[in-house]
Amino acid sequence: METVRPVIVAPKGKFRRTFAKVLNIHKLTGVAPEDEMKKTNNVKLSESFYKLEEEYERTLTLEALLAKLFATVSSIKAGYAQLQHSQSPYDAIGIQKADNLVVSELKTLSELKQCFLKKQIDPNPERTLVLAEIQELRSLLKTYEIMGKKLESQYKLKESETLFLREKLEDLTKQNKLTEKRLNQSGQLCNPLENLHLSALNPTHFVAYLQHTVKSTRGFVRLMIEQMKLAKWDISMAVNSIQPGVFYYKQDHKCFAFEHFVSNVMFEAFHLPYFSTARSFKKKEKQSKAEEKQSKTEEREVFFERFTELRSMKAKDYLKARPKSRFARFCRIKFLQLIHPKMEEALFGHLHLRNQVSAGEFPETSLCSGFLEMAKRVWLLHCLAFSFEREAEIFRVPKGCRFSEVYMRSVAEEGLEEAEPRVAFTVVPGFKIGKTSIQCEVYLSDGGGPQG
Repeated sequence: METVRPVIVAPKGKFRRTFAKVLNIHKLTGVAPEDEMKKTNNVKLSESFYKLEEEYERTLTLEALLAKLFATVSSIKAGYAQLQHSQSPYDAIGIQKADNLVVSELKTLSELKQCFLKKQIDPNPERTLVLAEIQELRSLLKTYEIMGKKLESQYKLKESETLFLREKLEDLTKQNKLTEKRLNQSGQLCNPLENLHLSALNPTHFVAYLQHTVKSTRGFVRLMIEQMKLAKWDISMAVNSIQPGVFYYKQDHKCFAFEHFVSNVMFEAFHLPYFSTARSFKKKEKQSKAEEKQSKTEEREVFFERFTELRSMKAKDYLKARPKSRFARFCRIKFLQLIHPKMEEALFGHLHLRNQVSAGEFPETSLCSGFLEMAKRVWLLHCLAFSFEREAEIFRVPKGCRFSEVYMRSVAEEGLEEAEPRVAFTVVPGFKIGKTSIQCEVYLSDGGGPQG
């Protein structure tokens, strides 16, 4: 806004023009007042219009002043943004321009302050309003352009970092392949379960195969959840029926409840030979220690032979070759326990699958294939557990127990952030082999609130 001296402006504006038009219409129609009373009323009416017009012009002038004020502040923000952007990378010309702009706009602010204090009148407030709006929009556009340049430079920096890390990863991958090749050639690197002998069996082998088992279990759980979603099941309601009253930190964590259910079914009676009380080796009465040791060794050998035999075959092929084996019976029983008749009817609309499995036939479906892979892993883990001199013992942690890093591992990091984390439920059971403990996997809840 240009600074001007106080000037007395002749009354003019919309109100006065409107009033003049009314008087002219009266004169043209021949109804203009002639007596003194009417003239006096017209003079008073004219004065009131003048007062309203003056008030309108004062309001408009104040609005123009405020608009100019906000536009100037926007220009200062844009100049400051330009100043920051020019510092990295260093741009002396850009810094000088931004500094001059900020100083110039600060001077404008000082002039606006003086105009307000001295009550100086803007001769054309309508024009000032339009110019202020244009100035503010230009300042905003300039600020956004600077932000865009800043984001673009950050993007290029991240892109270069990504390229560098990708190249580094490729180099490390090549080095790992070379190292792996050398180790393979020297015979130092191999699968811990390849060429395994009973005499060399140790807890490390059991841990390695337990990881395979957990992986296959989670694969089956994903398949089961997908089938539920396709059938429009309420996942939250199903989870609550398995473990009622548990608070889940994330929506994705609800899959752990299904994994808990599947693990409970699959590992039930794990501590018994062949998942059954019927033992293949019955101890004779009054056996000597040597006979007991011999009997135990023979039993371990049988379990290890079954482990080696089934491990080299696909579950489907093994069932076809031995439809009346203990493993085939195990698969039928566990599948029928996992897939309840009501659940099967809700998922597929019939009970054909149940009838086929009961007859010893597993159809070629993703759900059945995932189940057979999981069942094979659990059965092999069981055979491996009974191949040790001291059989592997399974354990679970009851709900509400305090968390212990010695015997437990949390499947969700969020639970470890609680003040007193407690077990909501066991996801994967733990094992003990002699003096070696293998941690169970648990889902934790807040110990300070309601249990679960």
